[in-house]
Amino acid sequence: MKKIFFLCGILLSGFPLMADNTEVLELASPNGTHEVTFRQVKTAKGTNEVNYDVTFRGRPVIVHSRAGLEMDNWVWEMAIGMRNLEQPTCWMDRLEVDSVVTHPSVDKTWTPLYGERSKVHDRYNTATLYLSRKDDSAYRLNIEVRAYDEGIAFRYFLPEHPKALFHKVTGDLTEYTFPAGTKAWSEKWAQARFDYLPVDSLKRPVERALTLELPDGTWAALADADVDDWCLTKFRTSTDKPHTLTSVMYSPVDVVTYYATPWKVIMAADKPGDLLEHNDILLNLNPPCEIADASQWVKPGKIMRETTITTEGALQTIDFCAAHNIPYMLFDWLWYLPCTSHDGDATKVVSKLDMPRVVAYGKEKGVGIWLYVNQHALMKQARELFPLLREWGIVGVKSGFVQYASHRWATWLHDLVRLAAENHLMMNIHDEFRPSGFSRTYPNLLTQEGICGNEEFPDATHNTILPFTRMINGAADYTICYFDKRLKTTHTHQLAASLVFYSPLQTIFWYDRPSFYQGEPEIEWFENLQTVFDDSRVLSGTPGKGIVMARRKGAEWFVGALTNNDGAEETIALSFLDKDKKYKAYIYTDGGEKIKTRTQVKCSYKLVDASQTLSFDLKPSGGAAIRFVPADDDTKGWKKYKGETL
Repeated sequence: MKKIFFLCGILLSGFPLMADNTEVLELASPNGTHEVTFRQVKTAKGTNEVNYDVTFRGRPVIVHSRAGLEMDNWVWEMAIGMRNLEQPTCWMDRLEVDSVVTHPSVDKTWTPLYGERSKVHDRYNTATLYLSRKDDSAYRLNIEVRAYDEGIAFRYFLPEHPKALFHKVTGDLTEYTFPAGTKAWSEKWAQARFDYLPVDSLKRPVERALTLELPDGTWAALADADVDDWCLTKFRTSTDKPHTLTSVMYSPVDVVTYYATPWKVIMAADKPGDLLEHNDILLNLNPPCEIADASQWVKPGKIMRETTITTEGALQTIDFCAAHNIPYMLFDWLWYLPCTSHDGDATKVVSKLDMPRVVAYGKEKGVGIWLYVNQHALMKQARELFPLLREWGIVGVKSGFVQYASHRWATWLHDLVRLAAENHLMMNIHDEFRPSGFSRTYPNLLTQEGICGNEEFPDATHNTILPFTRMINGAADYTICYFDKRLKTTHTHQLAASLVFYSPLQTIFWYDRPSFYQGEPEIEWFENLQTVFDDSRVLSGTPGKGIVMARRKGAEWFVGALTNNDGAEETIALSFLDKDKKYKAYIYTDGGEKIKTRTQVKCSYKLVDASQTLSFDLKPSGGAAIRFVPADDDTKGWKKYKGETL
């Protein structure tokens, strides 16, 4: 529980700060693993500064770090006579703590429309630090703090000012000072490869979520949530404080009070896999669903791209999708022209494509049609286009090359999702955009890219880093390219990736065509694969080495194992299975030249229970995929494989 007490004349070792006579906010998570402290201090220059600390199991994670915002209200204050002609000073310098208030704890469970889990536990303790300006008490800033068992979250709240309604936030003063020796798995943009570097070496801004390894073995991650009215914020090494990351705003943010910033999230855990398992904290920090009838038309599923952009090619792809349990087909770019120019008109379909016929045939076969639309057309035509697409019978829009980083474009993009919801259109946002939990509020945003996925053919080691970094943010459209010769991994690695990389809209066969399929038996994995789950667990793993992920849908479990470029021995304990049941295990591994199919995937079938383990010799850049079906629930096709075991 939070405690309030007074500090007097304490020197914070290693920092030129002295504690002021003021109240302190201390807050612990319900199980006590995470603790956070906020206090106001005097700097060596005599100005006020808000500092905070975070610990995990009593171990330091964030040490004596600055919190706050930088405002540029000078011109506005002069215009309304609130300020004389003087140079503006730091807005936070003149704020002083008024009080600390503890709020009732929250402990509830809610049911998402879809997700990595069918139930989400929202449990935290909470308090607020209230600050105001001594020369004008109407200028106020609240720091709202929540302590979850999964991590610490806080945000800045600007109450309404009777005169100065408008604020320009020009800087995020929030810093993150880590213990010496902390290293980060960082990437400079959302579709970049990763570096593993000390926090003192991040000279260019790096993406969130940012995963860190502390010298005492603690793992941590920095993320954000509820960002639909803000700009992109990244992290960079401080130029004057050791082991410290600063916040880098892409653009200023214009706000009208009252106003709350996005939540800043600091997660800590004993194992890197716990960070991924705890990513529901981002959903909990977003508002509940705003779409009353979402369950009637927002339907997750698998999707395949049609690459010829012709009527005949589309009909063949729809037949393939229907035969292999793929409920959606996408027309990517070139279904309207020019698709990457302001001259493009997304209300007009190219002549070689009979869109009404294709949509009607898709409905007949149970396959919904998605369309790619570039930012140029979305800017110019969205309000006209979205109602038209609904009239055509289109079920979803994939937006491409959208701007997202500045305050202007961030609000535009999130408003686009709202407009899509008004027209019963699902969405998939490409390219650099990363999620922060907005799909809880608008679940028609099924997925987004923001990942260096298979379109860019990364290697296996890169893929073993993604679950512990990018996937903390939420769903990612990784685009499985199963038959493509440019792959740098084995095909079983690709099977497993379709489970490990969660996406309610899971793209498979990205560069492929129906004619590429030659009866490979392991395609049954894709046919049975689910895209939303009742439970998800990281069984083992470390970034850069490998991961074993287990997900349950109903009574069935799916397991995906990915290894790096070097390969690995992997033993999977089946203790996650129901102890009172036997399961039929459908096992897919890299069989090598002994397997005569071009994908060389070995399909094995075995009866197992929770007391057993499965061991695998994962080939370099390889993996394994396993589907577990209760023995009494799945007789279809089993006799065909009876007697075949590992």
